[in-house]
Amino acid sequence: MAISKAKKTEKVQSLAKELETSTTAIIGTFSKLTVAKDFELRKVIREVGGKYRVVKNKLAAVSGENSQIGPALKGLKGVNSVAFTSGDPVALAKVFAKWAGENAEFQFKLGIVDGKLLSIEEVKSLATMPGKQEIYAKLLFLINAPAQRLATVLNATGRDLAVVLGQGVEKEKFAKEEFAGAA
Repeated sequence: MAISKAKKTEKVQSLAKELETSTTAIIGTFSKLTVAKDFELRKVIREVGGKYRVVKNKLAAVSGENSQIGPALKGLKGVNSVAFTSGDPVALAKVFAKWAGENAEFQFKLGIVDGKLLSIEEVKSLATMPGKQEIYAKLLFLINAPAQRLATVLNATGRDLAVVLGQGVEKEKFAKEEFAGAA
């Protein structure tokens, strides 16, 4: 069924608004997906803050003209879908790759991150990288580790002295006369 020019314009504007802030997109084909599988994929992508749309090739190219992911949407052939996000590209790639691995009907075509086109292999390798939160946690650990080590070393002297004195008192190594004579 053909759609009117007004409806096409509305769809282009709607998709363009969504793509405007997006920095990452993964494009694939879904020709043999059932409705249930498509719904499941949409749910998985929404959970990581992404959006998923089935797109008409010409409308997608026009919609993406003023966005960072526009180059990936030009020249598409066949039946296509696009998952996009302005958040963590690794999180989107991870859930998408996991889902595609479990559902052989879906095939990656290409991806784009911050204006750089990615091949299928690069999209799959993006999925194996640690996410932003994991990288931040590792970085904070590395920044914090020297301070923790310094505090441990500085506390060790006092702690060791206290342990030696405690063991001496337990074994009655210190006679009361020694302390009385020192005073």
